[in-house]
Amino acid sequence: MAMFDLSLEKLREYRPDVTVPADFEEFWRLSIEKARTEDLAARFEKVDNKLAVIDTYDVTYSGFGGTRVKGWLHVPAGATGPLPTVVQYHGYSGGRGFPHATTLWAQAGYAHFVMDTRGQGFSSGGGSSTPDDSPYAGLNHTPGFMTAGITDPETYYYRRVYVDAVRALEAVRTSPLVDPAKILVTGGSQGGGISIAAAGLAPLAGIDLVGCAPDVPFLCNFQRALRITDKDPYHEITRFLQGFREFVEPAYRTLDYFDGVNLGRLAKVPALFSVALMDQTCPPSTVFAAFNSFGTAAGAEVAKDINVYSYNGHEGGQAYQHDAQLDWFADVFAKA
Repeated sequence: MAMFDLSLEKLREYRPDVTVPADFEEFWRLSIEKARTEDLAARFEKVDNKLAVIDTYDVTYSGFGGTRVKGWLHVPAGATGPLPTVVQYHGYSGGRGFPHATTLWAQAGYAHFVMDTRGQGFSSGGGSSTPDDSPYAGLNHTPGFMTAGITDPETYYYRRVYVDAVRALEAVRTSPLVDPAKILVTGGSQGGGISIAAAGLAPLAGIDLVGCAPDVPFLCNFQRALRITDKDPYHEITRFLQGFREFVEPAYRTLDYFDGVNLGRLAKVPALFSVALMDQTCPPSTVFAAFNSFGTAAGAEVAKDINVYSYNGHEGGQAYQHDAQLDWFADVFAKA
């Protein structure tokens, strides 16, 4: 493993020209409106998580296409709310897992919502039970999720996931344990990409957030990623295009709608990113592309920072980044 991408000096200036489709915002507004034709029907049922200091609620709500999406809401034991809230999205192949598995932000005193990722969860085990049962799913894709429906933005897998993420924000706001004026989003890898999408789509959905903390984010600057890494999950797209040569242009057109570079531009909240300079899964230039564009569509750039881990791969900062996030979350919530 070595530093294979641009120098840090060039990364800080890297601003690729990622095409913004003419109907970009309209596409996402209509996607959110379509999901809202289904009753959100958010339900919170307390479960035994086998922990003494955390209470956990089994959450179910309607995501894209009416699919019933699962999640956990963790809070400090005995909390009655309303609490500042961290909404977390999972990395590729991950899901909400067991109720005791992911509780860090509740340990810090916040409400902590963990969203299942439809069709995934196979690396987490227990409790991941959200199917990708949408009739909008496309045909002809490689193993994995990256190319499901990729020839048309209407059918692409991440349309459903990103809308699920927005609906998750709507769902948690209905809980009396959650302070709707103090919600931020976070996640690592795929979860980082989803958190960027959620932060960008929240203004289109009329939802106010207070922050976004993407950790080594995936789903950014797709075309560069396909050129400089042969690691999965990006390589799923390469394999697809190796077989379906006629779909290069339609696939690239679709990916422009889902690129964190374009979605992050729409965000209006402070951000704390992280990047690892030896990361071959989410190359540093793709992360900096999203970081440098984040919040720029609002007229004036939002407050943002990025923690650089020079000698790490896709694991990133791990506990070091969590430590930085604990400080940053406390500061963001205090200012909200």
